[in-house]
Amino acid sequence: MANFDGKTAIVTGASGGIGEAAAKRFAEEGASVVVADLKIEEGEATVADIEDAGGEATFVETDVSDPADAGAMVDAAVDEYGGLDFAFNNAGIEGERAATSDQPVDNFERVIGVNLKGVFLGMRAEIPVMLEDGGGAVVNTSSIAGQVGFPEISPYAASKFGVIGLTKTAALEYSGEGVRVNAVCPGVIDTPMVAQSREDDPESIEQATAATPVGRLGEPEEIGDAAVWLCSEDASFVTGEAMTVDGGYTSQ
Repeated sequence: MANFDGKTAIVTGASGGIGEAAAKRFAEEGASVVVADLKIEEGEATVADIEDAGGEATFVETDVSDPADAGAMVDAAVDEYGGLDFAFNNAGIEGERAATSDQPVDNFERVIGVNLKGVFLGMRAEIPVMLEDGGGAVVNTSSIAGQVGFPEISPYAASKFGVIGLTKTAALEYSGEGVRVNAVCPGVIDTPMVAQSREDDPESIEQATAATPVGRLGEPEEIGDAAVWLCSEDASFVTGEAMTVDGGYTSQ
């Protein structure tokens, strides 16, 4: 699908789920990968899997909501591999479920801090390096909850709608300088976050599966493949796009 030999990618939230799948896919295509996450043991396991498969990767402990950490993960890409070509700003949390008027303020701030501020800080650190290197590609993780409303997750929905706004704005700002910026909008994907939801509220996942026209949950690898494609030359005319990968959920 792509030839990323000699290229470098950053993937945030790469200790599991979509981020882990994407990091491995970038490596399969030849990229050196900076695996960024707060979960040290799981992140280092992702690196080990990549290396065992013949790829190259390094782990950087990263809180994406911290400007210093966002800068440090980009510095690691430059120091370890000489530059930065691709970034998949994927780290995210769902937060607590409650109706909007019952949402704790600290929960709202925490979700926005990781899901939206984290994407902003990532791009803020990544794009200047890409510009210095003559271009690159950024993919940000939004959600179908960034396209339509879902009850009881107002902070999450607000963050994911915001990611699309950031993505489209940055795409317009840098498209003439060789940096493409897109978003991927997953549907209900079989990730650790969804596994926790299944444990907390099994009926909600059954309903989500039943409401998905293809009749199943998505796999993390299917989102990782979409992110890698958006970074590839096959997508060279694609920027400012919010690509929906949801098994038909939002087509209804």
